Amino acid sequence: MFERKRVVITGIGLTSPIGNNLDDFRTSLLEGKSGVQKFETRYMDDVVAGVCDFDTLKYQKKKEVRRGTRAGSISIYCANEAVTDAKIDCAAEDTSRIGVYIGTTEHGNVETENEIYNISKYGYDTQFWTHHHNPRTVSNNPAGEVTLNLKIKGPHYCIGAACAAGNLGLVQGYQMLQLEEVDYAIAGGVSESIHTFGIFAGFKSQVALGTHESPEKVSRPFDRDRNGIVVSEGGCLYILETLEHALKRGVDKIYGEVVGYANNSDAVDFVLPDADTQAVCMQKALDFAGIKPEDIDILNSHATSTPMGDQQEAKAINRVFSDSDNTFVNNTKGYIGHAMGAAGSLELAGNLPAFNDNIIHPFLNLDNLDPDCEIKNIVMKKPLKRENIRYILNNSFGMLGINSCVIVKKYED
Repeated sequence: MFERKRVVITGIGLTSPIGNNLDDFRTSLLEGKSGVQKFETRYMDDVVAGVCDFDTLKYQKKKEVRRGTRAGSISIYCANEAVTDAKIDCAAEDTSRIGVYIGTTEHGNVETENEIYNISKYGYDTQFWTHHHNPRTVSNNPAGEVTLNLKIKGPHYCIGAACAAGNLGLVQGYQMLQLEEVDYAIAGGVSESIHTFGIFAGFKSQVALGTHESPEKVSRPFDRDRNGIVVSEGGCLYILETLEHALKRGVDKIYGEVVGYANNSDAVDFVLPDADTQAVCMQKALDFAGIKPEDIDILNSHATSTPMGDQQEAKAINRVFSDSDNTFVNNTKGYIGHAMGAAGSLELAGNLPAFNDNIIHPFLNLDNLDPDCEIKNIVMKKPLKRENIRYILNNSFGMLGINSCVIVKKYED
């Protein structure tokens, strides 16, 4: 056994459908702003999505954007914003000691669909297939594009973990710091999913794609009238480092301390989640952190606005937290939809400012609570002010029964 090092968050870079930095993202959450809008995709009508609008040329040249991928551009934007936020001068660092660990739901579908569509215009003649296809579609592409952009020579790879990926990118960074493999971890999750029509078509064929006459009302987790998800893009990457390292270099801002996590598998169904295993995952994260359910102040639910998925998570939360009067449950997908591989990292970021302002943002579009999703202390309608928020638990679950939880504590000397 070895003594765990204290790992802290010293930088955050993000892009979301409701903001391209933490301040704007947080303001939108507290003001109840939706980022869901009508969206055009091939072969389908009446699609809505969470769409990001960030400056791709802030850290890339036009040629680099054309050569790379949307996931790569999101990753590069978020990584540069995080590095700047943490006041790291990569040129002055030993970049072999910087690791890049990015969670993704999938990668390569966007580029493959685009190329097939392009060659369809030329009788499917493969001589018109781009020579950039292979580096665009390899699974390490988003993380690799970050290393090329920032000239980082440390380890990089992507963690394929369905919709649990954002949490698990963070976990991977934490683990590599514990092993002393790196001094900094750029870690989190990204998603370019809205740019593949296949994901919309797939969810529609599963009868899992949400609909409503108003785009901003489509994503409504835990609501009695919910009928499916909203697919979104986005990204959030963190700078993680040990507390000792952060203090030694004189950081002036620490967002929180990563104190617990867990990851397990349902082993039940391809898509239907299992409440029993989700409950075990949450309890394991609590055990890792050495705390009790009542110590958690905010529990950010994964709830995606699907009928069965939301019910299963509600059951799991009740099994672990039914006796806790101090734990308040909120959700982020009503605002931005389901950002897939970025969901966990984005949703955690939106709650971190609560350590300073002690405000919990509410569910959005939770107008009529489903009795099967009833949980003690659900934050509905308006933000909730508390006295002292110290612990946040972030749930992220995904297809093939992958579950993840991360616990972050308010930084205290």
